[in-house]
Amino acid sequence: MKPILPLSLVLMTVVPAFAGRVGVRQAPPIDMTRFAPYGPKAGDGDYTIAPPYSNAPELTVRPDVPKGKIYDFTMDSTDSKIYPGIAKNAPGQVVPYRRRVTVYVPSQYVTGKPAPFIICQDSMTRGEMPTVLDNMIFDHRLPAMVAIFINSGGGDAQGSERGLEYDTMSGKYADFVETEVLPRISREYAVTFTKNPDGRCTMGGSSGGACALEMAWYHPDLYHRVISYSGTFVNQQSPYNPETPHGAWEFHEHLLANTPRKPIRIWMEVGEHDLRYTDPEETFHNWPLANNRTATLLKAKRYHYQYVFAQNAVHVDGGVVRQTLPQALEFAWQGYRFPH
Repeated sequence: MKPILPLSLVLMTVVPAFAGRVGVRQAPPIDMTRFAPYGPKAGDGDYTIAPPYSNAPELTVRPDVPKGKIYDFTMDSTDSKIYPGIAKNAPGQVVPYRRRVTVYVPSQYVTGKPAPFIICQDSMTRGEMPTVLDNMIFDHRLPAMVAIFINSGGGDAQGSERGLEYDTMSGKYADFVETEVLPRISREYAVTFTKNPDGRCTMGGSSGGACALEMAWYHPDLYHRVISYSGTFVNQQSPYNPETPHGAWEFHEHLLANTPRKPIRIWMEVGEHDLRYTDPEETFHNWPLANNRTATLLKAKRYHYQYVFAQNAVHVDGGVVRQTLPQALEFAWQGYRFPH
């Protein structure tokens, strides 16, 4: 089974930065009474799942199901007007890079017809998603959507290309996809993409999950559907932006509460032992705390949301992803009209 995320992300420490330090206040324990058991008929709300985690049946290849086509290509940053390239070890310099993009086109796609699609940051679930889509499209549980798996430009967190793309609070990454990725796919593989934001979904894990919400938040004209695993709704933004001084932490600190509800439907998950899960609030870096607060505000603002708290799970836990991905997709696409 291919990894859910690149090895550099899998190896990110899950040891809380403040754990065990004498005199340091820790985050309060999670109130488990708010979570209902997660099941196949779950609607909006807060849910919990527990180990052992196992692969959903939709991940199994079925001989009776037609297979979509897979295309791969590479993008050079020297061709990009939006992201020419940066790196932590070369501040202020342009550092070229290459990124891989993979495209899944379902067997049911009709050339020339505008297709719904999903964008996956970090090429997340590139190994699993095609089989899941083959099965769920064939069973009329999902529309015949294109899936686009985009690698980041490399590195992680502040000062990196990936951090610039995913942790920056703006619509810039959505602009990059719209003006540089989608047009190339259309040219080279004869795929027409829907312009209807209700037929567009964005997904990611960690900073890619924060990016998924940012794409829809800053561009609701482009995206209405979001899936986030272990979303980095914490303060990792760089460069500094005075409009959002705490980066993606601002979603639950100010933005959701102070902004009229947007046409966003979101599925989100966090692990009980996610990154820095005992850190106090003042660090702005506790992943479970950030996700819990985001879900609380989504509920208060009456968003269509589903939040899954995964017990004894870590950051972008592969077992959790492989168990929940089909249901996450089904919830995210609920309400979308497509032919049967």
